[in-house]
Amino acid sequence: MRIRGVDYHVVETNAGALRGTLLLLHGFTGSHATYDAILPILAADWHCVTVDLLGHGETDAPLDVTRYGMEEQAADLMAILDQVGAQKASVLGYSMGGRLALGLATLYPERIQTLVLQSASPGLELEQEREARILKDTALADKIKKQGVADFVVDWEKLPLFATQRYLSENVQDKIRAERLNQRAQGLAGSLGGMGTGAQPSFWEELPALHMPMLLLAGQEDQKFCGIAVAMKMALPDAKYITFSNAGHTIHIEQPEAFGYAVRNWLRIRGGTN
Repeated sequence: MRIRGVDYHVVETNAGALRGTLLLLHGFTGSHATYDAILPILAADWHCVTVDLLGHGETDAPLDVTRYGMEEQAADLMAILDQVGAQKASVLGYSMGGRLALGLATLYPERIQTLVLQSASPGLELEQEREARILKDTALADKIKKQGVADFVVDWEKLPLFATQRYLSENVQDKIRAERLNQRAQGLAGSLGGMGTGAQPSFWEELPALHMPMLLLAGQEDQKFCGIAVAMKMALPDAKYITFSNAGHTIHIEQPEAFGYAVRNWLRIRGGTN
């Protein structure tokens, strides 16, 4: 799908669904395939639109880092919704995709029916925090470009954030690894530079003005994002928070059935018709 000068890989499932459109956004190093296990559950009700975000999967990886910025990618996603015939949509975002989902709600509130945010953050509140994170993300981007994706993935899998993935079956771990190895150095580096946690604006001050219903999800073993979700719930006008026991950052992979039905049941009640 050609969007604002960039080729996007977009997959539609159950385009005739009466309940409306659900846009699914993956995290850093992911792709549309990250939602394979839960898509059958959600597509029973919704017109699901899964997207490879800029620099990921089969979507283009521009050389210009500014093209990966929050406002640019949000505009791309609005254009994608236009092309699939969705005036409004609910959005499910994981990690980086959750940050982008919040960007959509902030920039285009009239187009967003409801948000489901998994292991997501509104960004870093303090300028000095963002500056320090930009330096860290820049160093990581340079390392990826110099050493390549394979070496980066070895280090990425060792992060404490993904420690609970070692309990997954070998087949599932192999699928996650293959998805990560299928990325391109230029795409990952560009994403870090334009859409990294340091590069994105903080949305903490905007949360009280976001009146669409939100579902906040976190794994009990992911204490950092449990804390963020609690703080977000206190700031948002209409939010529900659910934790999943025996799960970490990637609930949709570690507990796909429980995750899928929790999201589906909530959307049936609060998602409305868009």
